Amino acid sequence: MEFLNSFSFWEEFWAIFVVIIIAWFIHDKYVQRKHQLLVNYPIIGRLRYLFEEVREPFRQYFGDEKFYESKDKLDWVYKAARDLPNYASFSPSQPLPKPKFMIRHSNIVLNDNEIEEKFEVVFGENRKKPFYVKSIIARSAMSDGSISPEGTRAFVQGAYLGKFPINSGEGGVTSNFFTTHLNYDSSYMKIVDSSSLNKVVKSLAKFFFNGALAADVYRKLVFKGDLEAETYMLDVQKKQFYRPNWDAPLENFPKEVPSDMPDIVFQISSGLYGARDKQGNFDADRYQKVMTFCKMTEIKIAQGAKQTGGKLAGHKVTPAVAYYRNVEAYKDVFSPNRFPYGNSIEELFDFIGKLQKLSDKPVGMKIVISDLENIEPYAKEIKRRIEEKNDAYPDFITIDGGSGGSATAPLEMMERVGLEIRDAVYLVDKVLNKYAIRDKIKIIASGKILTPDDIIIVMSLGADFVQIARGFMMSAGCIRARYCSGTTGRECPVGLATQDKSKRRKYFVFKHANYVANYHKNLLKNVKGLLAIMGLKNISQLNRHRLLFIDKDSRVYDNIDEVFKRKLKIGKDLEDHYHEFR
Repeated sequence: MEFLNSFSFWEEFWAIFVVIIIAWFIHDKYVQRKHQLLVNYPIIGRLRYLFEEVREPFRQYFGDEKFYESKDKLDWVYKAARDLPNYASFSPSQPLPKPKFMIRHSNIVLNDNEIEEKFEVVFGENRKKPFYVKSIIARSAMSDGSISPEGTRAFVQGAYLGKFPINSGEGGVTSNFFTTHLNYDSSYMKIVDSSSLNKVVKSLAKFFFNGALAADVYRKLVFKGDLEAETYMLDVQKKQFYRPNWDAPLENFPKEVPSDMPDIVFQISSGLYGARDKQGNFDADRYQKVMTFCKMTEIKIAQGAKQTGGKLAGHKVTPAVAYYRNVEAYKDVFSPNRFPYGNSIEELFDFIGKLQKLSDKPVGMKIVISDLENIEPYAKEIKRRIEEKNDAYPDFITIDGGSGGSATAPLEMMERVGLEIRDAVYLVDKVLNKYAIRDKIKIIASGKILTPDDIIIVMSLGADFVQIARGFMMSAGCIRARYCSGTTGRECPVGLATQDKSKRRKYFVFKHANYVANYHKNLLKNVKGLLAIMGLKNISQLNRHRLLFIDKDSRVYDNIDEVFKRKLKIGKDLEDHYHEFR
C-alpha cells in the first residue's frame, strides 16, 4: 500500500512537470515576443540567458586572468589580507605577460633587518600644517555611498589599525569616518541617548544573537522611523549615538586632528560634496570644519576612465547619502564634467590657494594623462608662480591610470582615455624635472597597483607615494563579481559596494578591518624584501635605473629613458618644448 502511494505521488509529479513544460513551450514559441531566439528554440534557448548571467561572476574561476597581469597577483592580495604565507611552489600558475618591467637585483644583497623602517613622506612642507605620512601607501578614493556604510567603517578602522591614510572619495567625510573617534564631546557632535529599557533590550539581543543585530535593533528602537538614522554612529561603550554637528560654530571643532582617527585625505569633486551649501556652491565654513578632521585635500579633476564626473545611481542615494551630500534622496547624482572652479588652470590654482589658506594644509589635484599637453601647461603655470613668489599651486599631483575606472565609468572610455599608470608617472616626473620644479611637487600614483613589485616599479619611475583602490577592495572582501554599480539589476554579493540593507548588514566589519590592515602591513613588509635584494636601504634610493624592460619579443632594455622615448615619442619634443619655454 505504501509503495502504491509512492507510485501515485511520482505519477502526479511527472504529470505536473509535463504540463508546465508544455505551457512553457507554448509561451516561448507562440505568446512572448521579447526574445527572437526563444521563438525558434523554446525553453532550451533560455540557457543562453542563464550562461550570460553567470558568466561575469564566475569568470574569475575559469581560465587565466585577463584584466590584471596574472591570477597569482590576485591570490597574493587575498593571502596578504589574511596574513597567510605568500609563497609559490615550482612556478607561477600564470607567468606575467610581456612586455614587462624587471627589477635589477644586487650582487651583494641586504638582510631585511638592514632596511630602514621609515617609509615616510611629507606633503606641503611649506604649509603651516604639513602632512607627515608614516607610510608610502594610502587607500585610494572610494565614496561612502558607492561603498556601503559598513564597508566604509571597515576601511576606516583598518586604516586606523594599520596607521596609513585613507582618501574619503568624492562622497566626502561622512559619519562613518568617525567610527574610531570616541573622545568626542557635545560641542561639535550631536549626541542621541536612549532609555534604560532600550539599552537592556540591546544587551539581551547581543547576548542571544550578535553585536551587529543588537545594534540594528537598538537603532530602530531609538530612531524609529527617522530616515537619517543611519547617519549616526553607535558608541558601544556609552550606548549612545553621535554624528558631527556641522551647524556648530567653527571654533567648537578640534584645533588638531583627533588622535583616535586615521589620517584622512578629503577629496573634493566637481559636485563639491561635503563642502557645499544647499544650492551646490562651495561652502568655506563647512570646508574648514571638515578639515579639522583631515590632513590634506585632493581636488578630483579626473579619475581613470571617468572623465565625466562621478556617477551614483539613484537607488544608492539613500536618505543617509543624500544627507551627506546635500542632495535629494533616490535621484541619480551625476557630478558635472568640469570642476566648477577650474575653468582654466589659473582659476584652478587660485582655488587651490584659497583652500590652502582656509585649511593651512596641503592641497593637490587628481588628473589623468594622455600626452605631453596634459601635464606641460600645469608645469608652466607652477613654474611661473614659483618665480613670482606666489605659492598658490598644488602641493601634490595624483596621477590615475587611464585603464579601467570606477564601477560607473562609461564603457566607451575604458581603455580609450588616458595612459597606463607607469607611462603617465614617467611622463609627469620627466616634465616636472625639466621645468626644475620636481622638488616642489609630490607625485602620487594610482591605478591597478596591487602587489609590492607594482609599488617598487611605479616608485622607481618617479612616484613618491601610491594610492590603492582595487587591492584594498579585495582585502575588504570584494570577490570581483563586478556588480558594484547596481545598474545591472544585481547587487554586490558580499555587501561591500551596495546600499542593499539585506546584504550590507551581514558584512563583517571588524573581521574585514583586520584584513585591510594586514594587506597594508604585508605590502610594506614585502617592499622591504624587494629593497633588500636590490641592495637598497631606503625607498628614496629607487630610480628608473633600477629597472629593466623586456619587450614582447623578449628583447631586454637596460636604459629606461630610451624605452619611454620609443613608447611615448616625447624625447625630442619634450626637449624642444623645454628649451622654448626657457
